[in-house]
Amino acid sequence: MKFAITSKGNPTSNALMHKMRMYLQDFDMVYDEEQPDIVISVGGDGTLLYAFHRYSSRLDKTAFVGVHTGHLGFYADWVPSEIEKLVIAIAKTPYQIVEYPLLEVLIRYRHGGKETRYLGLNESTVKSIVGTLVMDVEIRGDHFERFRGDGLCVSTPSGSTAYNKALGGAIIHPSLHSIQLAEMASINNKVFRTVGSPLILPEHHTLVLKPVKTFDFHVTVDHLTVMHRDVKSIQFRVAEEKIRFARFRPFPFWKRVHDSFISDGD
Repeated sequence: MKFAITSKGNPTSNALMHKMRMYLQDFDMVYDEEQPDIVISVGGDGTLLYAFHRYSSRLDKTAFVGVHTGHLGFYADWVPSEIEKLVIAIAKTPYQIVEYPLLEVLIRYRHGGKETRYLGLNESTVKSIVGTLVMDVEIRGDHFERFRGDGLCVSTPSGSTAYNKALGGAIIHPSLHSIQLAEMASINNKVFRTVGSPLILPEHHTLVLKPVKTFDFHVTVDHLTVMHRDVKSIQFRVAEEKIRFARFRPFPFWKRVHDSFISDGD
């Protein structure tokens, strides 16, 4: 089996990365950064996001596993003291594959050029470059509302615990193939009105944002931020691709939610 390791880059993560690489090669596993069967992320959720985007063209062939060297992560379920146990599990144990849904983002342009496509593991946000964001929101081809405010966030179920939660969005179990739209400081008064609540869309529904007056936007996809000009529309839906995690032991989603937001360490 071929493997690769990504590191957060700090001394602790780098030391673990080198130790795991040596251990796995002692088990006759092959280090291959180009075509790995399994990618080990050492750091935190941000490190795994980086690994996901690096290997997004191999999602049907590559599985991910995370080791967290800081705070508990939603994607990283192993701790440094367990790396010997993890190495033996990777080298000797058939692992279970758990798949999570992803977000597809399609940006189309008024000049008719080639559309831009992204895959997101956590979320995508849209903000105006200057002033208030004004967007017509369409669901399944029908006009839903005209949004005015700071911005909009569309998240995956596994990303619902990240920025989406800070915006007052719901936490969604990753077994539910869906996307969620959350507002950032919408303008609601006698003249302007939005639904004011997060919307959860199933996988067969498509969400489209259409500019009203200005056509240049800051678009984020996970940790990536890009300015897009002359935008005609931004489409979101559940992607056909999925991310695959290698599970060597149970890693219940609701336990992660509890441990991250509720547990006092007892």
